[in-house]
Amino acid sequence: MITRFFKKIYRFIDKYIVVPISRAVYYLSKKYKKNQGKLDKILNRPNFLIYLSLIIAVGLFLLIDSKVITLVETEAEVITNVPVVVNYNEEAYVVEGVPETVDITLTGRKSDIYLAKQLGEYEVILDLSDYKPGDTPYKVYFTYSKSIDSLSYRLSPEYVQVTIKNKESLVKSIDYDLLNIDALDSKLSVESVTLDQSEVVVKGGSDALEAIASVKALIDLEKQEFTEAGTYDIDNVELVAYDSSGAKLDNVEIVPKTISATVVLDSYSKTVPLAVQTTGKLVTGKAIASILINNNTSYSITIYGDEDEIESIESIPVTIDVSDMGNESTKTYKVNIKKPNGVRDMSVDSVEITTTFGEEEQKTIVLKSNFTQKNIASGLTANPISGQEISVQVKGVASVIEDIEAEDIQAYIDLAGLGVGDYEVEVKIDNKNPLVNYVVSNTLQIRITEN
Repeated sequence: MITRFFKKIYRFIDKYIVVPISRAVYYLSKKYKKNQGKLDKILNRPNFLIYLSLIIAVGLFLLIDSKVITLVETEAEVITNVPVVVNYNEEAYVVEGVPETVDITLTGRKSDIYLAKQLGEYEVILDLSDYKPGDTPYKVYFTYSKSIDSLSYRLSPEYVQVTIKNKESLVKSIDYDLLNIDALDSKLSVESVTLDQSEVVVKGGSDALEAIASVKALIDLEKQEFTEAGTYDIDNVELVAYDSSGAKLDNVEIVPKTISATVVLDSYSKTVPLAVQTTGKLVTGKAIASILINNNTSYSITIYGDEDEIESIESIPVTIDVSDMGNESTKTYKVNIKKPNGVRDMSVDSVEITTTFGEEEQKTIVLKSNFTQKNIASGLTANPISGQEISVQVKGVASVIEDIEAEDIQAYIDLAGLGVGDYEVEVKIDNKNPLVNYVVSNTLQIRITEN
């Protein structure tokens, strides 16, 4: 930018000063040849050239400074996000409608705009010191200082509509939120959080105070150096007020602005088995003879997480696809273990599952009608209409199914959505053994009555 500026000055001097003077000297020297010698003597004097240059430079400076000559065209530039300083009684009043920043448009010569940007002295003030609280908004203009008088300044917006209210206060109980919990070491979990105070004072206008639904301490786990289980004291925990929709309220003041908290971290873990499940259908006449997980008939892993989250987890399912399998003797799968909800980490995340196949056999087992009832409505009872037996076909390789008896089969009926009356329902098998398939041959007649 500076280089272009001086190039323009050079071109101006060359075009409007040096060339015209040279032409004039040449013209005079031709016209007055008899005085040629005297003119040459004058031009060849070093002092004359110095004085001439000084006179031209001073004249040029005066012309430019008085704006008789403009080296550059008038331009405009916008300075964005200039902070607004509000003058008012902060202890007694609440002001609504004031933007945090405004934009200033500078118009003038490029050199002046450049200088103004370098100075960076922009101060925009909204003076409300003489205004009193009221329900009617005030139209108030911003005031600002000019760092360069030769520039034209224009604010956007030039004014605002502000409402001034008396500041009120109330006491609110506080809770906490844990932020960036995923940043915590995967083997750690938060056992407890204790705040150093349970209530704070919230100040603001009556409307703003009525909108407060909760005040929370925001504990950012990413900002702390939690390396192991233990007790940690955290200072300067930010307090934030929220409305009923969960939006942050910026028009209230919380006293104090921050509090301290104590966070207790634990490393809770539990060992649970992997439960193999299958999808797809084997080749007709084939069945799974055995399943090994990492060369073991049973395999358990350690899971980590909050105690209340993982306490109810009894096993973790892993699924293999056996579609059109069975003609080969074995099949090996590389399986990634899907992390259940609430589990932060696992001792392993993948296993190798090896299946062997054999010839499918089957046998029939007869079940009595005292099946487990699920999802029956409160106040109702279900009973078989008459003594009925259910035939279940058990399929698998001979070595697997030969020891299965009726008491090993967990049969149930699902009565969800059924009221008083007679119904024909399916009997279902809760099968957790991937080596066995169950096929129920008939349905069950039941009668639902009120207790």
